[in-house]
Amino acid sequence: MQTLKTPLLTVLFIFLGLFLYTKLIGPIPFSVNSITTTKTNLFSVSGTGKATGIPDTAQLSIGVTKTASTVLSAQNQTNTTANKIIEDLKKLGISDKDIKTTNYSVNPNYDFGRGEQNITGYTVSQTLEINITPIDIANKAIDTATSIGANLVGSINFTFNEKTQKELENKARTEAVKIAKEKAENLAKVTGIRLGKIVDVQESGNFEPRPMMMGALETKSADTNLEPGENSITINITLSYETL
Repeated sequence: MQTLKTPLLTVLFIFLGLFLYTKLIGPIPFSVNSITTTKTNLFSVSGTGKATGIPDTAQLSIGVTKTASTVLSAQNQTNTTANKIIEDLKKLGISDKDIKTTNYSVNPNYDFGRGEQNITGYTVSQTLEINITPIDIANKAIDTATSIGANLVGSINFTFNEKTQKELENKARTEAVKIAKEKAENLAKVTGIRLGKIVDVQESGNFEPRPMMMGALETKSADTNLEPGENSITINITLSYETL
C-alpha cells in the first residue's frame, strides 16, 4: 500500500504545481510548425514531327469587275457574268457549298478635271471563293470562268481535305512524341536524372501551303496548268516529366 501512495502523491504534486503555475504566471507557451511540401521539379523536352503530302484541294479566288455609266448597268453586267460562271462551275461537279461570294462592291468613278469632282460612272465587283477537289478540276474551273468573262483571279492555295489533313497531323504528331521521348531518355541517361511520369503535354503546329498569286486577266491566252507540288505539316510537342 505504501508503494502505491508514493507515485500517486508525486503525480498529484505535479498537477498541483502546474495548476498553480498557470494561475500565477499564465498558460505554458508552445508552438506547432506546419510544413507543406510540393514537388515542382519538372524535366521538359521537345520533339518536332513533319508529314508531307500532295495537296488534293485547291482554293481559288475568281472575280468579275464591270464599269458602266450607271450603277444598275454595272450591276447587271457583273451579276450576269457571275451567275453564268457559277452555273458552269456546277457543271464541272463543284457543289453549291464550295462556292461562296466573299466580296461585292459598288464604287463611283470620279473625274477631277477643271478642279471639280464629277462622277463619270460606276464599277461593280464580285469575288467568288471556290474550293475544288480534285485539283485537276481547278485548271478547267479557271479556264471556264475566264472564257465566260472573269477578269480577276486572286490567290490560289493548295491544301488538303479534312480527312487527309487529320491523317497527316496524326503522323506528324506521332513522330514528334517519339522524338521527344527518345530525347528525354537519352538526356536522362547521360545526366543521371530519374524520370517519373509525364505530367504535361504542349502542342503547336504549322501548315505550309503553296500559294500562287494571279492578277487581272485581259484575255485568255492558253490553257491553265496548275502544279500543286507538295505541302508539309509540322507539329512540335513538348513533354514535361516529373523527376524522381
